[in-house]
Amino acid sequence: MKMQNKITAILLVMLSVGLIFSSCKKGLDYENTNSIVPDNVWKDPAMIRAFLNDIYGGQMPGWPFNGGATDEGISTAKSLGNYQRGIISVDATTSALNYTYIDRVNYFLDEMEVLPAAVLPEAEKNQYIGEAKFWRAWSYWNMVNNLGGVPLILHKQDGADVQGLFKPRNKTSECIAQIVKDLDSAILLLPGIYPNAATDYGRITKLAAMGMKGRVLLSYASPLFNPTNNQDRWQAAYDACKAAVDYGISQGYQLHPEFRKIWHQEKNKEVVMVNQFFNPGHAVNFNVIRPEPITKDASNNNQPLLSLLLAFPKRDGSAMQFDKNQLSDPAYNEQFLTDFYTNRDDRFYTTVFFGGTPYPTPDEVSPVYIKGNSFWNVWRWNAATNSYSNLLSTIHGSMPGNPGITGFFQRKGLDTTVTAAIVNQGQTDWIEMRFAELLMNYGEAANELGKTNEAVQILKDIRKRAGITAGADGSYGVTATSTGDIRELYIKERQAEFAFENKRFGDLRRWKRFDILNNQGARHGLYITLKEGASLPTPSDNILTESVRSKFEAHYIDNLDGDETFKFNFDLNHWFYAIPPGQISQSKNVLEQNKEWGGSFDPLQ
Repeated sequence: MKMQNKITAILLVMLSVGLIFSSCKKGLDYENTNSIVPDNVWKDPAMIRAFLNDIYGGQMPGWPFNGGATDEGISTAKSLGNYQRGIISVDATTSALNYTYIDRVNYFLDEMEVLPAAVLPEAEKNQYIGEAKFWRAWSYWNMVNNLGGVPLILHKQDGADVQGLFKPRNKTSECIAQIVKDLDSAILLLPGIYPNAATDYGRITKLAAMGMKGRVLLSYASPLFNPTNNQDRWQAAYDACKAAVDYGISQGYQLHPEFRKIWHQEKNKEVVMVNQFFNPGHAVNFNVIRPEPITKDASNNNQPLLSLLLAFPKRDGSAMQFDKNQLSDPAYNEQFLTDFYTNRDDRFYTTVFFGGTPYPTPDEVSPVYIKGNSFWNVWRWNAATNSYSNLLSTIHGSMPGNPGITGFFQRKGLDTTVTAAIVNQGQTDWIEMRFAELLMNYGEAANELGKTNEAVQILKDIRKRAGITAGADGSYGVTATSTGDIRELYIKERQAEFAFENKRFGDLRRWKRFDILNNQGARHGLYITLKEGASLPTPSDNILTESVRSKFEAHYIDNLDGDETFKFNFDLNHWFYAIPPGQISQSKNVLEQNKEWGGSFDPLQ
């Protein structure tokens, strides 16, 4: 049984018991010993576990589908957010303080301190404390990463002490120290593998806590928090990240040998931290990333942009070259499309679905689309109207639905076993942390300390797993040798490795590299366009076949939004968010606003 399923079952049973017995009360003087009251919770091991499981349920992240936050994907035209366009204000560009789960963890930990030994075995009690401290560190980091220092509250607060409820912000350095302290405690208390691994799969392990410590310290060493490039911070990050990798290897963790199977072989050795999805009870709805009409309700999110389509290297490890000015040369265009479709690393085919190949689900929209046939989402240029038209409904005979605006869709993680009728019953687990991240965090920190060989070896390992050939020199296409060049290669490699995994925005922000987005300007696209005079492909044709592909040419689309005001224009003078002014006033102005937003608080201290 998956852990989340067990959490849900326990909580429902507990709530049901409480409601049933409270409704059957026979007299005003009757003591209902079966209802859920605080004192009873801490006498019952099942309720204690349910309390902790509730923290898991509220904190464990799930599938984000947020490619539109950066240069990964687009959903509809003119959907680029104001923050991405540089339209900011102290009222709109905020990140609220949220202590909901910190309060619950503090309550839990305080109760654990006074819990009678007879209630829980010592080992189980320590495990629970380790799990709770992980989640407190997680909650604090989510706020500190956005705002800098926040008020550190580590115990239950006394509601009667109204004045004592208003706490000033701690320095960022103090918060980082507390986060690391909690994670160090969790590392000591948590098991590497749970004794009942099947039932407890998905609970936080020692490696997850070690990986989280590495993630936090890597960010704290990065330019966002470390503009002076303090090498002590990089050393701390390196030590934590290397320790996580070494321990993970000792426990049998490794890169999955086949990139495409990471999301479809559950409980594999690359998974470090996971939110399990299952049906019924905790399914995920993949409708938002599926194309119409092979879905229902929301659709067409995370359609890959040109920047992502080009991010994946060729099979020899060299970068995918693209020169929009040479596309008018038929020979260049033909070679580009050949490389684009047939000469990419495995991550491209796992991450991106492209028109002209069968959609990887058992859907059928008979008679216009038969499963096993190619799903043709491609384009035609009409010189008379000076416009493009999508050929989906033409090739597939009046197929209904909105074809989208790129011709490409997210494939990574897609549950390929469900049809449109049950698209809300997806069961692909969300992998919040995988061993590849631990490796790349370690390699990035190594590079900043001049440990070039270690940094390069990680890149080679990642690329080898992606199906890139070693080459005669065994370099897997890695030619960078200087710290700066290796740093740039890590930026590119993380873009390909972690596409659509909720990492791109955070990476660019911690590196303070929004210039990478701003330099792109508008969101660009690549239209696979039927050549003038070429016959339409049939549904059974496949664009990976050379004779079929020869009917098409690549066209560059400069602005998929169709409006010159919609382009990346991140403000490079505001890197931390503002505390909502309403929260500052609620605190009786005890909370200070960040300096970037007119306040006095320095997030770098």
